[in-house]
Amino acid sequence: MLTFRSVAAFLFIHTIVSTGLSETHRFEPKVFYNTFSGAHPPALRIKPGDSVNTYTIDAGGKDAAGAQRGRGPNPETGPFYIEGAEPGDTLVVRLLRLETNRSTGYSGSLLAPYSVDPGFLRTEALREAKQLTWQIDKQKGVATLEPGDYKGPRLELPLRPMLGCIGTAPANNAAIPTSYPDNFGGNMDYNGMGAGVTVMLPVFEPGALLFLGDGHARQGDGEVTGGAIETSLDVDFSVDLIKKKRINWPRLENSDFIMVLGSSRAINEAMQHATTELMRWLMADYAFDERGASLLLGQAMEFEISNVVDPEFTIVAKMRKRFLGR
Repeated sequence: MLTFRSVAAFLFIHTIVSTGLSETHRFEPKVFYNTFSGAHPPALRIKPGDSVNTYTIDAGGKDAAGAQRGRGPNPETGPFYIEGAEPGDTLVVRLLRLETNRSTGYSGSLLAPYSVDPGFLRTEALREAKQLTWQIDKQKGVATLEPGDYKGPRLELPLRPMLGCIGTAPANNAAIPTSYPDNFGGNMDYNGMGAGVTVMLPVFEPGALLFLGDGHARQGDGEVTGGAIETSLDVDFSVDLIKKKRINWPRLENSDFIMVLGSSRAINEAMQHATTELMRWLMADYAFDERGASLLLGQAMEFEISNVVDPEFTIVAKMRKRFLGR
């Protein structure tokens, strides 16, 4: 049984399914997918309450040993079929552990077109894009890059492992490329998608069909170079299921915030999706009416830019838990 506050609030009107006989599964991926789709056969069937220990390969398809196991972009581990999940339910995924599992990662070296003024690209920007290799020191908890292909000081940044992609199978039998985010989740590239986060995803297909991939050693807001420090990750997660609880966009929770991720090609529309869903969450589960939720959002809401480089952009609407009166 989960203990985080938002799910506790759901218990008054919804049921979290759990058999009481939870298992931990070790899953060794054999096939990786480049679409989020209900057409892919389940890789593993699990029950609400179960945990999974597995791994992802990097965005270009290489594993921890550097072997080519899939093709880019963003080959996904899964899909995981959750017993009892039906359209209209909410899948709850807790990211228990994310760790880098090799000594290198790679990134782009120039700003992506949508993250910088067009005039800069036309008249000032470099034309030669390079892929640079970062050294990952898991023991020290840092990623480093030495001058050579760039001018400037040595870069040393703390590791912050995260999943660029997590999502369920989309509605209407769609097959969505793994470069896209949308209401099912997908390639949201949110740098807060790390260990300790709880992710709530809408269920559109029987079994939910959970995919995850696109591991990053760390990433700045917006993913402005078109990628992060791309690498493979070891991943532990658990699942639960909230029956007959329909959500419209992915929801997140950590120790300090409740959050919604909205995505659209138009960044203002992505903000609208995230804000609307956060408003609905406050009204449904935190005892606010529309006016009260509006007042709180107006004075306390925070936004983050998750990505401005994917085919759809992603905005995160956030509310600090300490303002929720519980």
